[in-house]
Amino acid sequence: MKTLVAYFSATGTTEAVAKTLSQVTGGELYEIKPEVEYTAADLDWRDKTSRSSVEMADKSSRPAMVKDLQDASSYDVIYVGFPIWWYTAPTIINTFLDTYDFSGKTVVLFATSGSSGIEGAVKDFKAAYPAISWKEGKLLNGATPETIKEWTTSLK
Repeated sequence: MKTLVAYFSATGTTEAVAKTLSQVTGGELYEIKPEVEYTAADLDWRDKTSRSSVEMADKSSRPAMVKDLQDASSYDVIYVGFPIWWYTAPTIINTFLDTYDFSGKTVVLFATSGSSGIEGAVKDFKAAYPAISWKEGKLLNGATPETIKEWTTSLK
């Protein structure tokens, strides 16, 4: 089974977890990169006019991303990671899922969060992308290689 660990990380927290997940699963690591990087001002959730606030207020928002994933169709299992923003995934994750057709593929969500769970994102993605074979997602705050291995092994 060929595995991809794709992630978006605005501050490095999700990136660290994605790297550990990639090592544990042997999956290829891929960063979901916005065409325009997010600044600290863009990420100010208290400012209703900040870039992240505007994007998250519009569920049809699809921030432009660098489209450099080669041969996306060759992967059997795709882990998709992100920080939780406004109780769900940042809309750039929708850009990623819209760009690469993972219909019929197994996709597993993972996230990091300061206070919210992953349940909202899981529900949103299952509804928006019914052709994907979803496995149960998990919040991986502070996850160790051992806990990640336990989780990924339980998905099989």
